[in-house]
Amino acid sequence: MIRNILGSVVALAGAASAVLSPFRDWYGGRAGHDYRVADLFEGITPAESGVLVSILLPFLGAALLVILGVVLRSRLVVALAGLVALGFTILWMVRQGQAAGSLVVGGDGAGLQVGVVNALAGGVLMLIGALLMTGRRSRRERKPVEPFAVPAADQVDTWPPTQEPGMSVQTSPWPEPEVDPYTGPDPRDPRTRSYPQAAPHPEDDPRDPVHPPHPPPPPQG
Repeated sequence: MIRNILGSVVALAGAASAVLSPFRDWYGGRAGHDYRVADLFEGITPAESGVLVSILLPFLGAALLVILGVVLRSRLVVALAGLVALGFTILWMVRQGQAAGSLVVGGDGAGLQVGVVNALAGGVLMLIGALLMTGRRSRRERKPVEPFAVPAADQVDTWPPTQEPGMSVQTSPWPEPEVDPYTGPDPRDPRTRSYPQAAPHPEDDPRDPVHPPHPPPPPQG
């Protein structure tokens, strides 16, 4: 989530830099919006251009792609916008170099100027934003995965699962009943009737140890 936000901010900053670049000087004091889009394919001419048919047009398209990519959280769309901005800027540099014979960088306004830097920086920022974004997760990735599956009834395992084989240590939230201790042979079984019988336990005595029964009164004559 944080990476998506950070990548979106960087990509939008790059889009803003690319859109503002045609309004800055590009070469020899000539603003970027004075170059026609057709000049990038046919060659640079000294003829001035309208804003809507100038080099501003591809940068506006790149900015719209960035906005679409941020809304859809698509790294591919944002990266495509960065490639569009860089591609048109490099194409302009090739055509300008052909028209002028060479490209120079001069501080007196005779060479490449700040508008080209804004356009290149905008394209690079869009690519960086695409790299920072994590993109939209697929439905399979967003589905919560059970950390431990309940073992089948015919499988021997512990519950709660410990990933170790063994008999179930607990099958019910209630305590298991205790097994009665061995009290000797069963007097009802003819095979063991002759065996010596164990003394009865105090708790098996039907008499009340706290309130013993009163002896019957003697007969009155």
